[in-house]
Amino acid sequence: MAATNHVITIAQQKGGAGKTTLAVHLATAWSLQGKSVALVDIDPQGSLSRWYNLRRENYGNTALHPEVKTITGWRVNNEVARLSETHDIVVVDSPPHTQTEAKIAIRAASTVVIPLQPSPMDLWATEPTLKLCRDERVPALIVLNRVPPRTLLTDEIRNQLLALNASVANCQLGNRIQFAASLLKGRGIAEVAGKSPAAEEIFALAGEILKFSARDAKAAA
Repeated sequence: MAATNHVITIAQQKGGAGKTTLAVHLATAWSLQGKSVALVDIDPQGSLSRWYNLRRENYGNTALHPEVKTITGWRVNNEVARLSETHDIVVVDSPPHTQTEAKIAIRAASTVVIPLQPSPMDLWATEPTLKLCRDERVPALIVLNRVPPRTLLTDEIRNQLLALNASVANCQLGNRIQFAASLLKGRGIAEVAGKSPAAEEIFALAGEILKFSARDAKAAA
């Protein structure tokens, strides 16, 4: 894999953390910035693939980027390696709960992004994912997701994550209905409301993730 390419696995053992939503919005934002992006769906729920099918039905050939591949099991590593040769960024949407599939997805990554809602139960449920990343020696970046406005709990959760020696993104995503609403159109928020606060959050996070990934790639070189 070229050093400038990124394989970003979105992972979280806890269901309902917003993995697929985050994968879609990041991928579409990067595509709008002129990057070649592939999305890999290994979640048995297939939500990412359903979004892509809706996208193609609504917009035809104009919506073929980012492309989506549905893969399971032992084929994941080979397909991700193949896609990374022809794309700037490969985003892997991994399943919750399934440890074997999660290991495969994390092992294939150059960086793991872990969405986390600011609540104690989500914090505790994230610790196994962090351990898995450390065991596989893959750098992980936690993204605070669905963050309510003006709450001290978010700061407390961030502090506890830092106490665990976890890397936490400076950019965080608010609890905005636009993120879900754009998916119903087969789009990402950056495509339907590029100047909105929600899109600004995604663009900022997308840039921070690539800087994090590039920094760790340089450190490992």
